[in-house]
Amino acid sequence: MKTNMNKSFFFKTLLLSVFVFGCKTKNKTEQVVTIKNTLSVPRTFETVELNKSDLVLKDGVSFTNLSVKDLTTNTIVVSQFVDNNQDGEMDTLLFQPEVGANSESRFELVVLDKKQNTEVIDYCYSRFVPERTDDYAWENDKVGFRTFGPVAQKMVEDGVKGGTLSSGIDAWLKKVDYPIINKWYEKATAGTGSYHEDTGEGLDNFHVGVSRGVGGIAVKQDTTFYVSRNFTNWKTITTGPIRTSFVLEYANWDANGKTITEKKHISLDYGNNLSKFEIEISGTETFYAGLTLHKNEGKPSENIKNGWISYWEPHFGSELGMAIVVPNNQLKSSELFVTPLKDQSNLFAEIKVANNKSVYYAGFAWEESKQFKNKQAWEAYLNTFSLKLNNPLLVSLK
Repeated sequence: MKTNMNKSFFFKTLLLSVFVFGCKTKNKTEQVVTIKNTLSVPRTFETVELNKSDLVLKDGVSFTNLSVKDLTTNTIVVSQFVDNNQDGEMDTLLFQPEVGANSESRFELVVLDKKQNTEVIDYCYSRFVPERTDDYAWENDKVGFRTFGPVAQKMVEDGVKGGTLSSGIDAWLKKVDYPIINKWYEKATAGTGSYHEDTGEGLDNFHVGVSRGVGGIAVKQDTTFYVSRNFTNWKTITTGPIRTSFVLEYANWDANGKTITEKKHISLDYGNNLSKFEIEISGTETFYAGLTLHKNEGKPSENIKNGWISYWEPHFGSELGMAIVVPNNQLKSSELFVTPLKDQSNLFAEIKVANNKSVYYAGFAWEESKQFKNKQAWEAYLNTFSLKLNNPLLVSLK
C-alpha cells in the first residue's frame, strides 16, 4: 500500500532541496551509499542506519558534520544522528531513502559549506512525563502511545485515586501529523482542556486498563497469562525527525514459579504506524504480545506465514485496527483469549525467544485519521510491512 508523505515533511524537504542547490559542498568524503531494493514494490519510510565505525573520514571531517545527498536529485535529504550506546558521542546516522521497485538509489556523504538554515522538527518524539504522575509517552507523524511508571502503580497499591496499575501500551489517537504530546499534557495539567476530548487533533479514548493494550507482553503457564507491573526505570535515547527511541526496565516478576526478567527497547520511526519492540527477556522460551479486545465486538485476523495478527473493532462511532508484526518467522502461534474478567481478553501472538532476545512491531490505525479507510486497507499495509521487514534494503558503502 502506498502511503503519501505529509505536507509539512514535504515542505521541510523542499526547503532543504532549494538550499542545497545554491550551496556547494566544502568536503567530499568520497563515500557513496548505494541502496538496493530487490522487491517489486517501491520503498519509502524505511530507515537506513550508517554506523560511524563503518566510515573512513578524511582528516578534519567530523562525523556529525556529514549530510546525505541524493545523487539522482542533487538534494540533501533529512537525516538524524543518534548516540545509541549513550557514551556522549554520536555513532549512527539515520536517513530514509526513496527507492523504486527492483531498483537502487545512490547517496553521497558530504559536508556543506554552510549549515542548513531550516528548522528540523522532532516529529518522532518521546519523553518521561512526571507532571502526569509518571507516564512515558511517544509519538510520530502517524500515531501516539504511552505507558505507566512506578508512582502510578504505588498510587493504586495505596488506594490513592488517579493511579494506574498496568504494563499495557496505551494508544493516543492522532489525526494531525505534528507533535501533540506536550500540547495535550499541558492543557490537561493546566486545567485548560482534556486530551480525552477531541478538539480537532484527536484524543485519548482508548482504554487499556490491565489489558495488553497495543503490544504489552505476557507469559503463559498452563491456561493462565501472567504479566509484569509498571516500568521501574526509563532512559530516552533519541528524538528527531526520523526516530525516537528509549528503554524501559521492569522489576522481575513471577509467572507461576518462573522468575521473568523484562527490558524493552522501543523505537518509532517517521511514517510508520507500528513501534518496534526489542525485548530482553529471561525465564521463558516464548512470550505473548497482546492486543486488547475491549468489548469483544471486533474481528480478529491473522497471517501466520507473513508474521502478523490484527484486531479491527468499532470504536466510539469510528473504527480502529491494531496489529502485531513479528519478523523472521519468529511468530510461533496466535491465541484469541476471551474471559469474563475485566480487561483481560486479548488476541495474543506467541513469539519465540532466542538468546534472551526477541523483536516485534506493534501499532494501530484509526479510521478518523484518514490513513486507512477500512480493515482491508489496514491488512494490505501489514502484508507489505511484513514483506519489507523480511526483505530489508541492501546497503553498500563505497
